[in-house]
Amino acid sequence: MSARPGARFRSRARLRLSAAALVGALSGALALGGAGLPARAAGAPPSSSPSPSPSSSSDKALQRQLEDLVRTAGGPPGVIALMRVGDRTTVHRAGVADTRTGRPPRADAYMRLASVAKAYSGAVALRLVDRHRLDLDDTIGRRLPALPEAWHRVTLRQLLNHTSGLPDFSTAPAFLEILTADPRHRFDSRRLLDFVADRGLEFPPGSRYAYSNSDNIAVALMAEAATGRPYERLLEELVYRPLDLRRTVLPQGYRMPRPYLHGYDVTPPAPPEDISEVLSASGVWASGGIVATPEDLNSFIRAWAGGRDFLSPQVRNEQRRFIPGAASEPAGPGANAGGLAIFRYTTRCGTVYGHTGNFPGYTQLAAATADGERSLTFSLNTQTSKTLKPDLLAKVRAVQENFVCALLRR
Repeated sequence: MSARPGARFRSRARLRLSAAALVGALSGALALGGAGLPARAAGAPPSSSPSPSPSSSSDKALQRQLEDLVRTAGGPPGVIALMRVGDRTTVHRAGVADTRTGRPPRADAYMRLASVAKAYSGAVALRLVDRHRLDLDDTIGRRLPALPEAWHRVTLRQLLNHTSGLPDFSTAPAFLEILTADPRHRFDSRRLLDFVADRGLEFPPGSRYAYSNSDNIAVALMAEAATGRPYERLLEELVYRPLDLRRTVLPQGYRMPRPYLHGYDVTPPAPPEDISEVLSASGVWASGGIVATPEDLNSFIRAWAGGRDFLSPQVRNEQRRFIPGAASEPAGPGANAGGLAIFRYTTRCGTVYGHTGNFPGYTQLAAATADGERSLTFSLNTQTSKTLKPDLLAKVRAVQENFVCALLRR
């Protein structure tokens, strides 16, 4: 039976609202959906066998906190957290991945990584630095001379630590007008900076910190210019294949690979609305486009935060030159500081390194210790940020810190 006209109108109106809400989301993290470029076979079996349920008293306390998040008004329909110590993975989850079927969140189901994708473009860039194909002092003028002359002094380092001053394309009126009219519009991902090409820098390069989605688009374009290879292929060669990431993709369309953790707009008193496939991935690309499973994300963050063979000691030292107070969006647990496509989270129990992200339908945290031996991924299937549901974000950050403490004590 078809929906009544009034119901269809309300649904369309809510979808348009979700797209308009991107103004806030884009200032922090985006994501996408669609058939993409799989890293090897998408149907390959997982590489590890996570422990499916908590057993200790500490685990049970963490489980109760996840269940409380799911019960919170405006909170996520589901949440899944993976903690890995050495070769042992423990999975905590509450609620559902799909409100229609009641299916629980799974460690091998796809989800949008939002701005955690910035860590992947950072990984491509720094691995090219290690191979002497790029240099942290390379400028936009050298690698991308067709971009506005006013931007030419900006360096790769400044792009990676968000001190570039590039105007953020994702807040440009023309970009948002297209997106609001047609959330599934297919952008030319390599022309996203055209939306702000008529603008100068927001501030002198290196003078201050300002989180911008334009930065990581420029990073990917510099990587392509240095190698002559598409960014998607560089991801495959430099990140997916070395880390055996078999369920990580960078789509262009709006569809999600199956099975996936559904993302929801949760606006009480209305029931949760599935917005997993409302938006096209093409409008975020290297700044927020990665789709992966919790298992793959956990493997990636171990290498990015501290994997011994992933970066040379010299480049790792550059990665960890932190700007105090610089936070990802949304902020991670504890006190935040920003490095090269990575953030330091100093909690009451110790320090981890990683990235966060948020996007309509999803909120993400991925973090690991400096040696890469302990890692945590924490995924919600609704969005929260400092401007959208700040009270929920405060509660989420408190629970994330408790998970970090549990991770460091194991």
